[in-house]
Amino acid sequence: MTLTNSLESRLGYQLRRASAVMMADLSRELSDLDLRPAEVTTLLVIAENPDCSQTEVGQALAIKRANMVPIISRLMERGLVDRRRLDGRSHALSLTDEGRKTADDAVARIERHESRFTKLLGSPDADALFRCLPVIRAVRDAEPDE
Repeated sequence: MTLTNSLESRLGYQLRRASAVMMADLSRELSDLDLRPAEVTTLLVIAENPDCSQTEVGQALAIKRANMVPIISRLMERGLVDRRRLDGRSHALSLTDEGRKTADDAVARIERHESRFTKLLGSPDADALFRCLPVIRAVRDAEPDE
């Protein structure tokens, strides 16, 4: 018997399912780096913004402070990120040489991953998604923090 699913006609349902497929593919692409996607994105934000603070990285990625602590700790334990005191309370984050190599490798893998889905969709549809998805994200970005 083939079951029906009325959720198939819902945008949110389709976005969640598509996101799950893309994240599973990304996780496979990154698997032998032994880094979770949140750790990789954190690494890449630090690579692009040397001497940024942990708070700034969390804000850029919409990751709560409590969740940033273990991510940064793991990256430091792996020797990928250094932290130095900036002032009395703030610490500046930067990549180690190993962190830079890992970030460069991760970017190449992410580009392969993105290329697979862009090719699957075709450029016009991928371009349309890039125009539309930020509109949905803006709703969340406009909401006050909990």
